[in-house]
Amino acid sequence: MTLDPNHLNHIHAFAEGKPTNIFDRQLPLREQYHVTPDSAWVYDHAKSVDTQVPANHPIHGHVVCGEGIPLDIPVSVHKAVGGESDFPCPGELLAAALAGCLDTAIRMIANLKEIKLNHLEVQVSLGADVRGALMTGDSVPVGFQNAHMRVDLRTECDLSEPHLNALIDAAERSCVILQTLRAPPNVNIERCLSDSVQLGTGQSRGL
Repeated sequence: MTLDPNHLNHIHAFAEGKPTNIFDRQLPLREQYHVTPDSAWVYDHAKSVDTQVPANHPIHGHVVCGEGIPLDIPVSVHKAVGGESDFPCPGELLAAALAGCLDTAIRMIANLKEIKLNHLEVQVSLGADVRGALMTGDSVPVGFQNAHMRVDLRTECDLSEPHLNALIDAAERSCVILQTLRAPPNVNIERCLSDSVQLGTGQSRGL
């Protein structure tokens, strides 16, 4: 499991330079958000594109996420519903988002509390009965029905278990993806529909 060398070099530019202090980075932001609360709103974006994977191909896709250094991610339909599972499926991307969010939340809280971490690994497992997606099971919901997370954490200092649990508790409270899954927002879908067939004057097409 290795990162793209260009991405790793970008991270090392921060990790090997002047020590990063989260308190110093967040203090002006906290002051700004106190004075102008509206400036605290952020919007994260991702999109699917069909320039390389044709829209009529049913078991693979292509998504782009990130703004600073965008990532192109090939997507596969899960083999449990007729795909190949050769690339990450959307559920795995959701699991990755959850693992990444809690991981970085723990890193930031540890930095704020001046706790040096020796090792950190966050594992996420999401479980779904795919009969719901295939519409073959009576009353089987569509979506994940269970989720399990495991945090493997070691520090350089000999912290007690209550202190370590307090660190993880604080990270849980500030983990945006985790809290979103626990209290999901309403999701509105805007539909931009068109027909590639140009209809002549006076013609109409019924469904």
